[in-house]
Amino acid sequence: MPALTLVGTVVALTAEQLLGWTYGVSGVVGLLLLALGVTTRRPSVSSAGAVVLALLVARPAL
Repeated sequence: MPALTLVGTVVALTAEQLLGWTYGVSGVVGLLLLALGVTTRRPSVSSAGAVVLALLVARPAL
């Protein structure tokens, strides 16, 4: 069980660093809002984070 927790933590930190490197501060804020909304079970906060991330990803296509 500790190995699974360690792997999950490494994956989360890697995703955060990659997102911060690619999309900057707004990408980290979007990921933080999404994670915070999911953990606190507040759909409005997680939706705001998802919208921020979707806008960052779709920006080159717009």
